[in-house]
Amino acid sequence: MNQTVLRMRGLLRKEFLQIWRDPSALAIAFLLPAVLLLIFGYGVSLDARNVNLALVVQQPGPLATSFTSQFGHSPFFVPHPFQTIQAAEQAMAAREVKGIVWLPSDFGRRAAAGGGVPIGVIVNGVDANDARIIEGYVQQVWAGWLAAQARESGHAASLPIAVQPQVRFNPAVSSRDYLVPGLIAMIMTLTGALLTALVIAREWERGTMEALMVTRVRIREILLAKLIPYFLLGMGGMAASVAIAVWLFSVPLHGSLWVLTAASALFMLTALGMGLLISTFARNQFVAGQIAIITTFLPAFILSGFVFDINSMPSVVRIITHVVSARYFVAILQSLFLAGDVWPVILPNAAALAVMAVIFPGLARAIARKRLD
Repeated sequence: MNQTVLRMRGLLRKEFLQIWRDPSALAIAFLLPAVLLLIFGYGVSLDARNVNLALVVQQPGPLATSFTSQFGHSPFFVPHPFQTIQAAEQAMAAREVKGIVWLPSDFGRRAAAGGGVPIGVIVNGVDANDARIIEGYVQQVWAGWLAAQARESGHAASLPIAVQPQVRFNPAVSSRDYLVPGLIAMIMTLTGALLTALVIAREWERGTMEALMVTRVRIREILLAKLIPYFLLGMGGMAASVAIAVWLFSVPLHGSLWVLTAASALFMLTALGMGLLISTFARNQFVAGQIAIITTFLPAFILSGFVFDINSMPSVVRIITHVVSARYFVAILQSLFLAGDVWPVILPNAAALAVMAVIFPGLARAIARKRLD
């Protein structure tokens, strides 16, 4: 039998035995993604729910009561009545409420007369995203009340334009459906890099890497023997993450499993390649872990479009995002989960991942040397 094949078989057997005897790699591949996905999936949300809202009614009346009762029936608000606007503003300053709806003393009279009915809306703008969402929810309640009043009076609503919104790809407008696919990309970026970076650093610490270096195996055989087992582990972790997303978080998967598997394989090769590249510089587990977090997870979280819109970033930062592999995987995952096999999105992003899947392991091979210094 060819000597290369014999050496590779021996190296692969050694890697699988090491994985079996040291479950830390299994924990990184399966336990870490599951724990992170559960924490982020349940803890991270862009939806504003159960918002504490102050209601100030200067002159109570049937119409004012009819309007303010709508907030109690809304799933978005927890209304709190206040006697004066000053008390409500103090409550908002103390962060007891996030917004104020203020009905002036002539609200009932002007509403009954059918004229313009001003209401005051004050929103805490510390969190700009929450402020915009709360403002939109208040407008939604207001428009719903106007429509109900028009139906009761038998007159058309005093709105010149009737808007009939349609939400595509995420009809429930659930931030979880949007965030979980991106979370999978973030977690796989971290675990893929850690699988190779930490495991090889551990071998340097334990002295087993030196034992490999004095054998007749070539450096490319060592790198390949590291890549194959942890690629299989990483893909297993990816499968577990997708199962959690679909069955636990009920995120719809409209795309093909085969396309998802192929894209995941390209991304996993990229992440493992980054870990191999880190391992050529770091021979200490702590240092390897810090480098992996700083160079893979943080850029992926900030620059992938997972949370922050890339088009809203400065041009220089947008250019930098092109070297972040998670950017392409996030786009593929969100399309596959929420829209399906959208090839104009999948193909260019998969091509970018394919290039990176060659570059990072190639750089690791070019830099790695079979020596102990």
